[in-house]
Amino acid sequence: MPFTIRPAAPDDAAVILRFIMELAVYEKAGHEVEATEDSIRQSIFGEGSVTEAAILEADGVAAGFAVWFYNYSTWQARNGLYLEDLYVSPDYRGSGAGKLLLQHLARIAVDKGCGRFEWSVLDWNEPAIRVYDAVGAEPQTEWIRYRLSGDRLAAFAAGKHDASPFDAAAG
Repeated sequence: MPFTIRPAAPDDAAVILRFIMELAVYEKAGHEVEATEDSIRQSIFGEGSVTEAAILEADGVAAGFAVWFYNYSTWQARNGLYLEDLYVSPDYRGSGAGKLLLQHLARIAVDKGCGRFEWSVLDWNEPAIRVYDAVGAEPQTEWIRYRLSGDRLAAFAAGKHDASPFDAAAG
């Protein structure tokens, strides 16, 4: 099946939202999606955005997408490309479409001089893990991912937090 990959445009906000919803349902987290077409237009395509997106098409029909941004490695003193989401519609899975999107992003990372191309995957998502292993990606098991969000983020930002030893090395 012939696929094409193109940069996403503001008019793609509805299709990006549809893919986000499909991905969230697949990851058993559909209830957590707060995105809207307007917030997608602003956050991906608005002034000052640090996020980019691409649309995968099969014969002109949107079949998947990828969303990424650039992070920074102090040790390398170079940017890295961080893949936030990659999704291929069920009808196109197993066709190599996901690998094409990954390869597209790898080319962008190389062209932009990035030292790394990284992403996260849920530990139960065996089909995705098989693809990542097949392209030569290496799981990073020595790091634990942390997150502050919602009320906890707001409380911490406001100086309201549990008594914790903040004088320890931050890492």
